[in-house]
Amino acid sequence: MPLPRPLLPLTVLVALSFAPLASSQPIEPLGSVRPEPPQPPRDVAEAPAGAEKSASGLAWKLLSKGRGDARPGPHDKVIVTFTAWTPDGEVIDSSIPDGEPRAFVMNDVIKGLSEALATMAKGEKRRLWIPATLATTGRPRRRGAPAASVFDVELVDIVKMPDPLPVPEDVDAPPAEAKRTASGLAYKYLKHGKGKEHPTESSTVEVHYSGWTREGILFDSSVRRGKPLSFPLNGVIKGWTEGVQLMVVGDKVRFWIPAKLAYGDAPKEPGTPAGPLVFDVELLSIR
Repeated sequence: MPLPRPLLPLTVLVALSFAPLASSQPIEPLGSVRPEPPQPPRDVAEAPAGAEKSASGLAWKLLSKGRGDARPGPHDKVIVTFTAWTPDGEVIDSSIPDGEPRAFVMNDVIKGLSEALATMAKGEKRRLWIPATLATTGRPRRRGAPAASVFDVELVDIVKMPDPLPVPEDVDAPPAEAKRTASGLAYKYLKHGKGKEHPTESSTVEVHYSGWTREGILFDSSVRRGKPLSFPLNGVIKGWTEGVQLMVVGDKVRFWIPAKLAYGDAPKEPGTPAGPLVFDVELLSIR
């Protein structure tokens, strides 16, 4: 997870009159005020007695029925509108001010949300009471230690995604033919590009990437999301800053990044991968 996710744009429509306007009459955009998240529900503090409960500790109640038999799979993309609160009624996150739904990959959201969405149909809306044990990793993220949360979530659409990316056979350790730098970074070329220019530390680059732990767990992938990522090289982990400067446009490289050049052995941010990491990176452009 080299960078924070980009914010979704808010579309603003501006209506103009064809009639002449006096110089003292301003032209004001319509809909320029961001909507506020909804107020917390009355039962935000705890699930009511009639709520459904699963063996994992997730509780939920139906707010509106959905349609059809389709359900999202573990690797599918879901389009949702939602608001999340603490049990005290404080807003954690909400898609409502964005003015449009958000997209998540099922295996990239917190476990409690993923469990609920897996059994929901398009158009269905539920209220979820998610215990802290089902919110240790994944999105949407909240600051601080994992804690209980309450979601109102509507499943707007399901986007079927391809099967998971195969785990590299050499994910546990760099092979003998891999090159190494003085810092401990190891790498090998998977594809050579035709570019001539190398990025510098101050360059902004566009890449496709996938990242695994040494145990072969895929923790992030722009390939899975179907959207490349752009970022300044001086704003990411040290292994990326060093490694991507070795590439030209069109190169695809596998990097074995030691913990000291990644997020460390004990990251402070919940959900951040620990220890040595492996990335496949394809450099698309430099600016």
